[in-house]
Amino acid sequence: MQAPVVVLNSSITRQTGREAQIANITAAKAVADIIRTCLGPKAMLKMILDPMGGIVLTNDGHAILREIDVSHPAAKSMIELSRTQDEEVGDGTTSVIILAGEILAQTFPYIEKNIHPIIIIQALKLALSDCLKFIHEISVPIDLSNEAELLNLIKSTIGTKYIAKWSDQMCKLALQAVRAVSVSYSDGHKEIDIKRYVRVEKIPGGEIEDCQFINGCILNKDITHPKMRRHIENPRVILLDCPLEYKKGESQTNIEITKEEHWNRILEIEEEQIKSMCDDLLKFKPDLILTEKGVSDLAQHYLLKGGVTALRRVRKSDNNRIARVTGATIVNQVDDLKESDVGTNCKLFKVELIGDEYFTYILSNDVEKSKACTILLRGPSKDIINEIDRNLQDAMAVARNVFLEPSLSPGGGATEMAVSIKLLENLSKIENIQQLPYKAVSDALEIIPRTLIQNCGKNPIRILSKLRSEHSKGNYTMGIDGDTGNIVDMKDYGIWEPETVKQQSIKTAIESSCLLLRIDDIVSGIRKDERR
Repeated sequence: MQAPVVVLNSSITRQTGREAQIANITAAKAVADIIRTCLGPKAMLKMILDPMGGIVLTNDGHAILREIDVSHPAAKSMIELSRTQDEEVGDGTTSVIILAGEILAQTFPYIEKNIHPIIIIQALKLALSDCLKFIHEISVPIDLSNEAELLNLIKSTIGTKYIAKWSDQMCKLALQAVRAVSVSYSDGHKEIDIKRYVRVEKIPGGEIEDCQFINGCILNKDITHPKMRRHIENPRVILLDCPLEYKKGESQTNIEITKEEHWNRILEIEEEQIKSMCDDLLKFKPDLILTEKGVSDLAQHYLLKGGVTALRRVRKSDNNRIARVTGATIVNQVDDLKESDVGTNCKLFKVELIGDEYFTYILSNDVEKSKACTILLRGPSKDIINEIDRNLQDAMAVARNVFLEPSLSPGGGATEMAVSIKLLENLSKIENIQQLPYKAVSDALEIIPRTLIQNCGKNPIRILSKLRSEHSKGNYTMGIDGDTGNIVDMKDYGIWEPETVKQQSIKTAIESSCLLLRIDDIVSGIRKDERR
Protein backbone atom coordinates (compact mmCIF):
# COMPACT_ATOMS: atom_id res chain seq x y z
CA MET A 1 0.00 0.00 0.00
CA GLN A 2 1.32 3.42 -0.96
CA ALA A 3 2.02 5.94 1.81
CA PRO A 4 -0.11 9.12 1.70
CA VAL A 5 1.54 12.08 -0.06
CA VAL A 6 1.28 15.29 1.95
CA VAL A 7 1.10 18.25 -0.44
CA LEU A 8 -0.13 21.00 1.89
CA ASN A 9 1.69 22.36 4.91
CA SER A 10 0.66 20.84 8.26
CA SER A 11 -0.49 24.26 9.56
CA ILE A 12 -3.01 24.62 6.74
CA THR A 13 -6.67 23.65 7.23
CA ARG A 14 -8.75 22.61 4.27
CA GLN A 15 -12.50 22.16 3.72
CA THR A 16 -13.78 20.63 0.50
CA GLY A 17 -17.03 19.85 -1.29
CA ARG A 18 -20.26 20.03 0.68
CA GLU A 19 -18.39 20.79 3.91
CA ALA A 20 -17.04 24.02 2.37
CA GLN A 21 -20.46 25.06 1.04
CA ILE A 22 -22.14 24.42 4.39
CA ALA A 23 -19.41 26.44 6.17
CA ASN A 24 -19.94 29.36 3.75
CA ILE A 25 -23.72 29.32 4.17
CA THR A 26 -23.41 29.19 7.98
CA ALA A 27 -20.97 32.14 7.97
CA ALA A 28 -23.24 34.19 5.67
CA LYS A 29 -26.27 33.48 7.91
CA ALA A 30 -24.27 34.54 10.99
CA VAL A 31 -23.43 37.91 9.39
CA ALA A 32 -27.08 38.41 8.34
CA ASP A 33 -28.28 37.63 11.88
CA ILE A 34 -26.02 40.34 13.34
CA ILE A 35 -27.86 43.14 11.52
CA ARG A 36 -31.34 41.64 11.17
CA THR A 37 -32.62 43.80 14.04
CA CYS A 38 -31.37 46.95 12.23
CA LEU A 39 -34.12 46.93 9.58
CA GLY A 40 -37.08 49.29 9.64
CA PRO A 41 -38.17 52.27 11.76
CA LYS A 42 -38.16 50.20 14.96
CA ALA A 43 -34.53 49.23 14.35
CA MET A 44 -32.24 48.63 17.30
CA LEU A 45 -28.89 50.43 17.54
CA LYS A 46 -25.54 48.65 17.76
CA MET A 47 -22.69 49.94 19.88
CA ILE A 48 -19.27 48.94 18.58
CA LEU A 49 -15.86 49.61 20.09
CA ASP A 50 -13.38 50.20 17.29
CA PRO A 51 -9.70 49.12 17.60
CA MET A 52 -8.66 52.67 18.53
CA GLY A 53 -11.03 52.67 21.52
CA GLY A 54 -13.63 54.94 19.90
CA ILE A 55 -17.35 54.17 20.01
CA VAL A 56 -19.59 53.74 16.97
CA LEU A 57 -23.34 54.03 17.66
CA THR A 58 -25.41 53.21 14.59
CA ASN A 59 -28.10 51.11 12.94
CA ASP A 60 -26.63 51.56 9.45
CA GLY A 61 -25.78 48.09 8.09
CA HIS A 62 -22.66 49.23 6.27
CA ALA A 63 -21.26 51.20 9.22
CA ILE A 64 -21.73 48.19 11.55
CA LEU A 65 -20.13 45.63 9.25
CA ARG A 66 -17.27 47.98 8.41
CA GLU A 67 -16.24 48.04 12.08
CA ILE A 68 -16.61 44.28 12.73
CA ASP A 69 -13.46 42.18 12.43
CA VAL A 70 -14.26 38.72 10.99
CA SER A 71 -11.93 35.85 10.12
CA HIS A 72 -14.08 33.62 7.88
CA PRO A 73 -13.57 34.39 4.14
CA ALA A 74 -17.30 33.98 3.32
CA ALA A 75 -18.23 36.43 6.09
CA LYS A 76 -15.66 38.88 4.66
CA SER A 77 -17.23 38.61 1.21
CA MET A 78 -20.68 39.31 2.76
CA ILE A 79 -19.27 42.47 4.33
CA GLU A 80 -17.97 43.49 0.88
CA LEU A 81 -21.59 43.33 -0.33
CA SER A 82 -22.72 46.12 1.94
CA ARG A 83 -19.75 48.22 0.76
CA THR A 84 -20.71 47.62 -2.89
CA GLN A 85 -24.33 48.54 -2.17
CA ASP A 86 -23.23 51.67 -0.31
CA GLU A 87 -20.97 52.82 -3.15
CA GLU A 88 -23.43 52.01 -5.94
CA VAL A 89 -26.70 53.39 -4.54
CA GLY A 90 -25.98 54.50 -0.96
CA ASP A 91 -29.03 52.84 0.61
CA GLY A 92 -30.34 49.32 1.24
CA THR A 93 -27.11 48.06 2.86
CA THR A 94 -28.97 46.19 5.63
CA SER A 95 -31.55 44.68 3.24
CA VAL A 96 -28.90 43.30 0.89
CA ILE A 97 -27.11 41.37 3.66
CA ILE A 98 -30.37 39.98 5.09
CA LEU A 99 -31.51 38.95 1.59
CA ALA A 100 -28.21 37.28 0.67
CA GLY A 101 -28.13 35.39 3.97
CA GLU A 102 -31.72 34.19 3.51
CA ILE A 103 -31.23 33.10 -0.14
CA LEU A 104 -28.28 30.97 0.96
CA ALA A 105 -30.30 29.59 3.89
CA GLN A 106 -33.16 28.63 1.53
CA THR A 107 -30.81 26.86 -0.91
CA PHE A 108 -29.13 24.96 1.95
CA PRO A 109 -31.58 21.97 1.89
CA TYR A 110 -30.91 21.43 -1.84
CA ILE A 111 -27.15 21.31 -1.22
CA GLU A 112 -27.87 18.63 1.40
CA LYS A 113 -29.99 16.71 -1.14
CA ASN A 114 -26.90 16.59 -3.39
CA ILE A 115 -28.35 18.85 -6.11
CA HIS A 116 -25.34 20.19 -7.99
CA PRO A 117 -24.52 23.85 -7.12
CA ILE A 118 -24.38 24.77 -10.83
CA ILE A 119 -28.06 23.78 -11.27
CA ILE A 120 -28.96 25.91 -8.21
CA ILE A 121 -26.95 28.84 -9.63
CA GLN A 122 -28.72 28.58 -13.04
CA ALA A 123 -32.09 28.72 -11.26
CA LEU A 124 -30.97 31.73 -9.18
CA LYS A 125 -29.81 33.58 -12.32
CA LEU A 126 -33.17 32.85 -13.97
CA ALA A 127 -34.99 34.15 -10.88
CA LEU A 128 -32.80 37.29 -10.90
CA SER A 129 -33.76 38.27 -14.46
CA ASP A 130 -37.46 37.70 -13.62
CA CYS A 131 -37.13 39.75 -10.38
CA LEU A 132 -35.67 42.75 -12.22
CA LYS A 133 -38.43 42.56 -14.83
CA PHE A 134 -41.19 42.44 -12.17
CA ILE A 135 -39.66 45.32 -10.15
CA HIS A 136 -39.70 47.47 -13.27
CA GLU A 137 -43.36 46.54 -13.93
CA ILE A 138 -44.59 47.59 -10.47
CA SER A 139 -42.48 50.82 -10.35
CA VAL A 140 -44.02 54.22 -11.06
CA PRO A 141 -42.35 57.38 -12.47
CA ILE A 142 -41.84 60.46 -10.28
CA ASP A 143 -42.10 64.14 -11.22
CA LEU A 144 -38.76 65.77 -10.29
CA SER A 145 -40.32 69.24 -10.11
CA ASN A 146 -42.72 68.10 -7.35
CA GLU A 147 -40.90 69.12 -4.16
CA ALA A 148 -43.38 67.41 -1.78
CA GLU A 149 -43.06 64.04 -3.53
CA LEU A 150 -39.27 64.17 -3.44
CA LEU A 151 -39.21 65.13 0.24
CA ASN A 152 -41.63 62.29 1.00
CA LEU A 153 -39.33 59.83 -0.75
CA ILE A 154 -36.23 60.97 1.18
CA LYS A 155 -38.29 60.88 4.38
CA SER A 156 -39.00 57.18 3.83
CA THR A 157 -35.22 56.56 3.75
CA ILE A 158 -34.54 58.62 6.87
CA GLY A 159 -37.56 57.10 8.68
CA THR A 160 -35.55 54.04 9.71
CA LYS A 161 -32.58 56.06 10.96
CA TYR A 162 -31.59 57.89 14.11
CA ILE A 163 -32.47 61.30 12.60
CA ALA A 164 -36.12 60.36 11.88
CA LYS A 165 -37.18 62.92 14.53
CA TRP A 166 -35.67 65.77 12.48
CA SER A 167 -36.63 64.23 9.12
CA ASP A 168 -38.27 67.39 7.63
CA GLN A 169 -35.13 69.46 8.20
CA MET A 170 -32.71 66.73 7.05
CA CYS A 171 -34.75 65.94 3.90
CA LYS A 172 -34.59 69.59 2.87
CA LEU A 173 -30.82 69.69 3.50
CA ALA A 174 -30.26 66.54 1.39
CA LEU A 175 -32.48 67.77 -1.46
CA GLN A 176 -30.90 71.25 -1.52
CA ALA A 177 -27.40 69.73 -1.58
CA VAL A 178 -28.17 67.34 -4.46
CA ARG A 179 -29.90 70.09 -6.47
CA ALA A 180 -26.92 72.41 -5.86
CA VAL A 181 -24.29 70.00 -7.27
CA SER A 182 -26.37 68.62 -10.16
CA VAL A 183 -24.73 69.39 -13.53
CA SER A 184 -26.52 68.72 -16.84
CA TYR A 185 -24.47 68.44 -20.04
CA SER A 186 -25.61 69.25 -23.56
CA ASP A 187 -25.70 65.56 -24.56
CA GLY A 188 -28.36 64.89 -21.89
CA HIS A 189 -25.87 63.32 -19.47
CA LYS A 190 -26.33 64.30 -15.79
CA GLU A 191 -23.55 64.35 -13.19
CA ILE A 192 -24.20 64.55 -9.45
CA ASP A 193 -20.95 64.15 -7.52
CA ILE A 194 -21.88 64.23 -3.83
CA LYS A 195 -18.55 62.87 -2.62
CA ARG A 196 -16.45 65.63 -4.13
CA TYR A 197 -18.63 68.74 -4.11
CA VAL A 198 -20.83 68.41 -1.00
CA ARG A 199 -18.75 69.05 2.09
CA VAL A 200 -20.20 68.07 5.45
CA GLU A 201 -18.65 70.20 8.19
CA LYS A 202 -19.21 68.69 11.66
CA ILE A 203 -18.98 71.08 14.60
CA PRO A 204 -19.90 69.69 18.05
CA GLY A 205 -22.04 72.03 20.13
CA GLY A 206 -25.39 73.73 19.57
CA GLU A 207 -28.58 71.84 18.73
CA ILE A 208 -29.47 69.52 15.87
CA GLU A 209 -32.01 72.14 14.73
CA ASP A 210 -29.04 74.47 14.01
CA CYS A 211 -27.86 72.29 11.08
CA GLN A 212 -27.97 74.33 7.88
CA PHE A 213 -27.29 74.30 4.14
CA ILE A 214 -24.68 76.81 2.98
CA ASN A 215 -24.40 77.77 -0.68
CA GLY A 216 -20.63 78.00 -0.65
CA CYS A 217 -17.67 76.64 1.31
CA ILE A 218 -16.66 76.63 4.95
CA LEU A 219 -13.02 76.14 5.97
CA ASN A 220 -11.74 75.51 9.47
CA LYS A 221 -9.16 78.29 8.99
CA ASP A 222 -8.37 81.80 10.12
CA ILE A 223 -6.61 84.55 8.15
CA THR A 224 -2.78 84.42 8.11
CA HIS A 225 -2.22 87.96 9.44
CA PRO A 226 -4.34 89.48 12.26
CA LYS A 227 -4.69 92.87 10.46
CA MET A 228 -6.13 91.40 7.25
CA ARG A 229 -9.81 92.02 6.48
CA ARG A 230 -12.26 89.46 7.92
CA HIS A 231 -15.34 90.61 6.02
CA ILE A 232 -15.28 91.32 2.25
CA GLU A 233 -18.31 91.72 -0.01
CA ASN A 234 -18.04 90.62 -3.67
CA PRO A 235 -14.30 89.80 -3.43
CA ARG A 236 -12.08 89.02 -6.40
CA VAL A 237 -10.61 85.60 -5.61
CA ILE A 238 -7.32 84.02 -6.74
CA LEU A 239 -6.66 80.32 -6.04
CA LEU A 240 -3.07 79.05 -6.06
CA ASP A 241 -1.35 75.69 -5.83
CA CYS A 242 2.12 77.10 -5.17
CA PRO A 243 3.90 78.53 -2.10
CA LEU A 244 4.26 82.29 -1.64
CA GLU A 245 7.74 81.78 -0.21
CA TYR A 246 11.24 82.04 -1.69
CA LYS A 247 12.30 79.07 -3.80
CA LYS A 248 14.62 76.70 -2.00
CA GLY A 249 17.02 74.40 -3.88
CA GLU A 250 15.68 71.03 -5.00
CA SER A 251 18.38 69.16 -3.06
CA GLN A 252 21.17 70.35 -0.74
CA THR A 253 22.46 73.73 -1.89
CA ASN A 254 25.90 75.00 -0.90
CA ILE A 255 26.85 78.65 -1.38
CA GLU A 256 30.39 79.91 -0.86
CA ILE A 257 30.57 83.49 0.34
CA THR A 258 33.79 85.47 0.29
CA LYS A 259 32.49 88.91 1.28
CA GLU A 260 30.06 90.02 3.95
CA GLU A 261 27.98 92.05 1.44
CA HIS A 262 27.26 88.85 -0.53
CA TRP A 263 25.38 87.43 2.44
CA ASN A 264 23.19 90.53 2.58
CA ARG A 265 22.71 90.26 -1.18
CA ILE A 266 21.47 86.65 -0.84
CA LEU A 267 18.83 87.79 1.67
CA GLU A 268 17.87 90.68 -0.62
CA ILE A 269 17.40 88.29 -3.57
CA GLU A 270 15.04 86.20 -1.44
CA GLU A 271 13.05 89.33 -0.54
CA GLU A 272 13.00 90.55 -4.14
CA GLN A 273 11.73 87.17 -5.30
CA ILE A 274 8.79 87.29 -2.85
CA LYS A 275 8.11 90.98 -3.68
CA SER A 276 7.97 90.28 -7.43
CA MET A 277 5.56 87.36 -6.73
CA CYS A 278 3.29 89.60 -4.67
CA ASP A 279 3.48 92.42 -7.27
CA ASP A 280 2.42 89.94 -10.00
CA LEU A 281 -0.57 88.99 -7.87
CA LEU A 282 -1.50 92.56 -6.92
CA LYS A 283 -1.67 93.55 -10.63
CA PHE A 284 -5.00 91.69 -10.80
CA LYS A 285 -6.43 93.69 -7.84
CA PRO A 286 -7.54 90.63 -5.82
CA ASP A 287 -9.28 90.89 -2.44
CA LEU A 288 -8.72 87.27 -1.42
CA ILE A 289 -5.90 84.80 -2.14
CA LEU A 290 -6.03 81.14 -1.12
CA THR A 291 -3.08 78.79 -1.55
CA GLU A 292 -2.61 75.08 -0.88
CA LYS A 293 0.96 75.72 0.28
CA GLY A 294 2.58 78.19 2.71
CA VAL A 295 2.65 82.00 2.81
CA SER A 296 5.84 83.54 4.26
CA ASP A 297 5.76 86.46 6.75
CA LEU A 298 7.18 88.81 4.13
CA ALA A 299 4.53 87.83 1.57
CA GLN A 300 1.86 88.47 4.23
CA HIS A 301 3.32 91.94 4.76
CA TYR A 302 3.24 92.86 1.03
CA LEU A 303 -0.28 91.40 0.58
CA LEU A 304 -1.51 93.30 3.64
CA LYS A 305 -0.10 96.54 2.18
CA GLY A 306 -2.02 95.76 -1.04
CA GLY A 307 -5.25 95.27 0.96
CA VAL A 308 -5.42 91.53 0.26
CA THR A 309 -6.56 88.79 2.67
CA ALA A 310 -4.66 85.51 2.38
CA LEU A 311 -5.38 81.96 3.59
CA ARG A 312 -2.75 79.23 3.48
CA ARG A 313 -2.57 75.41 3.52
CA VAL A 314 -6.08 74.94 2.08
CA ARG A 315 -6.89 71.30 1.31
CA LYS A 316 -6.89 70.24 -2.35
CA SER A 317 -10.52 69.04 -2.11
CA ASP A 318 -11.59 72.35 -0.51
CA ASN A 319 -9.75 74.31 -3.19
CA ASN A 320 -11.62 72.41 -5.93
CA ARG A 321 -14.93 73.25 -4.25
CA ILE A 322 -13.99 76.92 -3.87
CA ALA A 323 -13.05 77.00 -7.58
CA ARG A 324 -16.60 75.87 -8.42
CA VAL A 325 -18.20 78.37 -6.03
CA THR A 326 -16.19 81.42 -7.09
CA GLY A 327 -15.61 80.59 -10.75
CA ALA A 328 -11.83 80.92 -10.27
CA THR A 329 -9.21 78.63 -11.84
CA ILE A 330 -6.53 77.03 -9.65
CA VAL A 331 -3.13 78.27 -10.89
CA ASN A 332 0.13 76.35 -10.38
CA GLN A 333 2.51 79.26 -10.93
CA VAL A 334 2.07 82.96 -10.21
CA ASP A 335 3.59 83.81 -13.65
CA ASP A 336 0.79 81.88 -15.43
CA LEU A 337 -2.01 83.96 -13.87
CA LYS A 338 -4.50 85.57 -16.29
CA GLU A 339 -7.50 87.85 -15.73
CA SER A 340 -9.86 84.98 -16.67
CA ASP A 341 -8.45 82.91 -13.74
CA VAL A 342 -9.76 85.40 -11.17
CA GLY A 343 -13.05 84.33 -9.53
CA THR A 344 -15.82 86.93 -9.37
CA ASN A 345 -18.89 84.84 -8.42
CA CYS A 346 -18.28 85.13 -4.68
CA LYS A 347 -20.88 87.20 -2.81
CA LEU A 348 -19.29 87.31 0.62
CA PHE A 349 -16.12 86.31 2.46
CA LYS A 350 -16.27 86.34 6.26
CA VAL A 351 -14.51 84.76 9.23
CA GLU A 352 -16.70 83.76 12.17
CA LEU A 353 -16.08 82.21 15.56
CA ILE A 354 -18.17 79.04 16.04
CA GLY A 355 -17.66 77.42 19.44
CA ASP A 356 -13.97 78.02 20.13
CA GLU A 357 -12.64 77.83 16.56
CA TYR A 358 -12.56 80.25 13.64
CA PHE A 359 -14.33 79.27 10.42
CA THR A 360 -14.00 80.97 7.05
CA TYR A 361 -17.15 81.32 4.92
CA ILE A 362 -16.89 81.75 1.13
CA LEU A 363 -20.45 82.21 -0.13
CA SER A 364 -21.68 82.21 -3.72
CA ASN A 365 -24.06 84.81 -5.12
CA ASP A 366 -25.74 82.41 -7.57
CA VAL A 367 -27.13 78.99 -6.66
CA GLU A 368 -27.27 77.95 -10.33
CA LYS A 369 -23.62 78.71 -11.05
CA SER A 370 -21.85 77.58 -7.87
CA LYS A 371 -22.33 73.77 -8.21
CA ALA A 372 -20.67 73.13 -4.81
CA CYS A 373 -22.06 73.49 -1.31
CA THR A 374 -21.53 72.74 2.39
CA ILE A 375 -23.82 71.25 5.02
CA LEU A 376 -23.06 72.47 8.53
CA LEU A 377 -23.93 69.86 11.17
CA ARG A 378 -24.33 70.76 14.85
CA GLY A 379 -25.18 68.43 17.70
CA PRO A 380 -24.57 67.66 21.37
CA SER A 381 -21.72 65.15 20.88
CA LYS A 382 -19.27 63.81 18.31
CA ASP A 383 -20.94 60.36 18.17
CA ILE A 384 -24.37 61.84 17.44
CA ILE A 385 -22.98 64.14 14.72
CA ASN A 386 -21.18 61.17 13.09
CA GLU A 387 -24.43 59.19 13.05
CA ILE A 388 -26.32 62.19 11.57
CA ASP A 389 -23.61 62.43 8.89
CA ARG A 390 -24.00 58.72 7.99
CA ASN A 391 -27.77 59.09 7.76
CA LEU A 392 -27.49 62.27 5.71
CA GLN A 393 -25.16 60.55 3.22
CA ASP A 394 -27.87 57.88 2.69
CA ALA A 395 -30.52 60.55 2.19
CA MET A 396 -28.36 62.38 -0.39
CA ALA A 397 -27.60 59.11 -2.20
CA VAL A 398 -31.34 58.37 -2.50
CA ALA A 399 -32.03 61.88 -3.81
CA ARG A 400 -29.19 61.48 -6.33
CA ASN A 401 -30.55 58.11 -7.55
CA VAL A 402 -33.98 59.59 -8.16
CA PHE A 403 -32.55 62.55 -10.09
CA LEU A 404 -30.58 60.16 -12.29
CA GLU A 405 -33.41 57.61 -12.69
CA PRO A 406 -36.81 59.06 -11.70
CA SER A 407 -38.67 55.81 -10.93
CA LEU A 408 -40.03 54.58 -7.58
CA SER A 409 -40.96 51.18 -6.13
CA PRO A 410 -43.32 50.72 -3.14
CA GLY A 411 -41.47 50.34 0.20
CA GLY A 412 -42.30 48.57 3.45
CA GLY A 413 -41.58 45.12 2.00
CA ALA A 414 -44.29 45.55 -0.67
CA THR A 415 -41.91 45.21 -3.63
CA GLU A 416 -40.25 42.07 -2.19
CA MET A 417 -43.65 40.46 -1.49
CA ALA A 418 -44.95 41.36 -4.97
CA VAL A 419 -41.86 39.86 -6.64
CA SER A 420 -42.16 36.76 -4.44
CA ILE A 421 -45.77 36.18 -5.53
CA LYS A 422 -44.88 36.81 -9.20
CA LEU A 423 -42.08 34.22 -9.01
CA LEU A 424 -44.52 31.68 -7.56
CA GLU A 425 -46.93 32.34 -10.44
CA ASN A 426 -44.05 31.82 -12.86
CA LEU A 427 -42.97 28.58 -11.21
CA SER A 428 -45.05 26.32 -13.49
CA LYS A 429 -43.09 27.55 -16.54
CA ILE A 430 -39.79 26.36 -15.06
CA GLU A 431 -38.76 22.89 -16.15
CA ASN A 432 -37.23 19.98 -14.21
CA ILE A 433 -35.26 20.26 -10.97
CA GLN A 434 -34.57 24.02 -11.29
CA GLN A 435 -38.05 24.65 -9.88
CA LEU A 436 -36.81 24.02 -6.31
CA PRO A 437 -34.03 26.68 -6.12
CA TYR A 438 -36.25 29.07 -8.15
CA LYS A 439 -38.90 28.75 -5.43
CA ALA A 440 -36.17 29.26 -2.81
CA VAL A 441 -35.67 32.86 -4.10
CA SER A 442 -39.42 33.45 -3.84
CA ASP A 443 -39.41 32.24 -0.20
CA ALA A 444 -36.23 34.20 0.61
CA LEU A 445 -37.74 37.52 -0.54
CA GLU A 446 -40.38 37.22 2.20
CA ILE A 447 -37.63 37.78 4.79
CA ILE A 448 -37.87 41.60 4.37
CA PRO A 449 -41.59 41.95 5.34
CA ARG A 450 -41.13 39.20 7.97
CA THR A 451 -38.20 41.02 9.60
CA LEU A 452 -40.16 44.31 9.59
CA ILE A 453 -43.02 42.58 11.42
CA GLN A 454 -40.66 40.86 13.90
CA ASN A 455 -38.86 44.14 14.69
CA CYS A 456 -42.25 45.63 15.68
CA GLY A 457 -42.84 42.71 18.07
CA LYS A 458 -45.82 41.34 16.11
CA ASN A 459 -46.70 37.78 15.02
CA PRO A 460 -45.20 37.34 11.52
CA ILE A 461 -47.11 34.18 10.50
CA ARG A 462 -50.61 35.68 10.63
CA ILE A 463 -49.69 39.06 9.13
CA LEU A 464 -47.57 37.52 6.34
CA SER A 465 -50.42 35.18 5.31
CA LYS A 466 -52.76 38.18 5.12
CA LEU A 467 -50.19 40.18 3.09
CA ARG A 468 -49.67 37.22 0.75
CA SER A 469 -53.40 36.98 0.04
CA GLU A 470 -53.57 40.76 -0.66
CA HIS A 471 -50.74 40.46 -3.20
CA SER A 472 -52.36 37.40 -4.81
CA LYS A 473 -55.37 39.65 -5.57
CA GLY A 474 -53.02 42.05 -7.40
CA ASN A 475 -52.66 44.74 -4.67
CA TYR A 476 -48.92 45.19 -5.22
CA THR A 477 -48.65 48.36 -3.14
CA MET A 478 -49.69 46.67 0.12
CA GLY A 479 -46.81 46.55 2.59
CA ILE A 480 -45.92 46.62 6.27
CA ASP A 481 -46.22 49.74 8.45
CA GLY A 482 -42.81 49.65 10.15
CA ASP A 483 -44.12 51.41 13.28
CA THR A 484 -47.14 49.25 14.09
CA GLY A 485 -46.47 46.05 12.10
CA ASN A 486 -49.89 46.22 10.40
CA ILE A 487 -50.65 45.97 6.67
CA VAL A 488 -51.10 49.33 4.89
CA ASP A 489 -51.32 50.56 1.31
CA MET A 490 -48.02 52.25 0.47
CA LYS A 491 -49.81 54.67 -1.89
CA ASP A 492 -51.66 56.17 1.07
CA TYR A 493 -48.90 55.63 3.62
CA GLY A 494 -46.37 57.34 1.32
CA ILE A 495 -43.36 55.02 1.65
CA TRP A 496 -41.55 54.74 -1.69
CA GLU A 497 -37.98 53.82 -2.55
CA PRO A 498 -35.93 54.41 -5.72
CA GLU A 499 -36.21 51.55 -8.20
CA THR A 500 -32.41 51.50 -8.56
CA VAL A 501 -31.97 50.68 -4.84
CA LYS A 502 -34.40 47.73 -5.06
CA GLN A 503 -32.84 46.39 -8.24
CA GLN A 504 -29.30 46.76 -6.95
CA SER A 505 -30.03 45.00 -3.64
CA ILE A 506 -31.62 41.95 -5.35
CA LYS A 507 -28.85 41.89 -7.97
CA THR A 508 -26.09 42.03 -5.37
CA ALA A 509 -27.76 39.48 -3.05
CA ILE A 510 -28.36 36.84 -5.73
CA GLU A 511 -25.02 37.29 -7.48
CA SER A 512 -23.11 37.00 -4.20
CA SER A 513 -25.10 33.86 -3.29
CA CYS A 514 -24.10 32.35 -6.64
CA LEU A 515 -20.48 33.22 -5.91
CA LEU A 516 -20.50 31.56 -2.48
CA LEU A 517 -22.31 28.45 -3.78
CA ARG A 518 -19.68 28.01 -6.47
CA ILE A 519 -16.92 27.58 -3.88
CA ASP A 520 -16.09 23.93 -3.20
CA ASP A 521 -12.69 24.22 -1.54
CA ILE A 522 -11.51 26.49 1.28
CA VAL A 523 -7.80 26.43 2.08
CA SER A 524 -6.87 28.60 5.04
CA GLY A 525 -3.15 28.84 5.74
CA ILE A 526 -1.82 30.11 9.05
CA ARG A 527 1.24 32.21 8.37
CA LYS A 528 3.95 31.77 10.94
CA ASP A 529 5.73 35.01 11.82
CA GLU A 530 8.88 33.28 12.91
CA ARG A 531 10.09 30.04 11.42
CA ARG A 532 12.22 28.24 13.94
